[in-house]
Amino acid sequence: MTDTAAPEGPDAAAQGPRPDDGWLSTWIGGSTPDRITVAGRDLASEIMGRLTLTELAYLLITHREPTAGERRLLDAVLVSLADHGLTPSALAARLTFTGAPEAVQGAVAAGLLGAGSVFLGPAGDTAQFLDDALRRASAPPAAPGDLDTGALRRLADEAVANCRDAGRRVPGLGHPIHRDGDPRTARLYQMAHEEGLLGPHMRLLEMVRVAHDEQSGRTLPINGAGAAGAALADMGVPTTSVRGFVLIARTAGLVAHLAEEVEHPIGMRLWHEVEQRAGGADGAPTP
Repeated sequence: MTDTAAPEGPDAAAQGPRPDDGWLSTWIGGSTPDRITVAGRDLASEIMGRLTLTELAYLLITHREPTAGERRLLDAVLVSLADHGLTPSALAARLTFTGAPEAVQGAVAAGLLGAGSVFLGPAGDTAQFLDDALRRASAPPAAPGDLDTGALRRLADEAVANCRDAGRRVPGLGHPIHRDGDPRTARLYQMAHEEGLLGPHMRLLEMVRVAHDEQSGRTLPINGAGAAGAALADMGVPTTSVRGFVLIARTAGLVAHLAEEVEHPIGMRLWHEVEQRAGGADGAPTP
């Protein structure tokens, strides 16, 4: 009798895909010698010149195109997070570029790797925090108006109390520079209201601010990253993807910092300044 078992080892790869290889696929994109598809559409004829980068990113993540109002708010979110000056992420990118100017991608990556709970990451942390709180509701909201102000306030009180009891910072509140109010926040809320997109996450974040003020006796404004994360969650971006989505915006800012570093370098001088203040080669601190 002939052995009909499927071959294993190097010979298996040479004979092409096995019948059970259907799992190895992606909806995101693919290519043939004469065609490229992205999101199941022909890239050249159906996407290029028809969708903006914002619209394409949203389509790839949510599997649908944004409405006109969502596109406007998505653009505003991305613009609001593109840059914030010489932040640690920008400095990391510039200093990496100083040491390896031939590897722009490495410098950009260095800046993005610093995204965390203090810088860049709060958008995702806030979205997850708010979504967790909403899921604890007896009837999770299916639409923006499903939870009244009282219900949102109760959820906010509980969420803030849990954070404080655990000794954790409440995501989305406070900013090291904009202590009296982040200018991005009011604008994002205004635009969300104008477009009818003020959903449960953004509304809950407002209640979280009030609850935190009352429980802590300390006033902390909603920061721009928190408002952005809440807005993205309300527009259907999965909370697990919010941090990644905002890094699309910061990538543009980091590339700009590196372009400026070429024209007006500060990395080398910054290194020398730090080295000198730290004491230099002799280890003696500079007064």
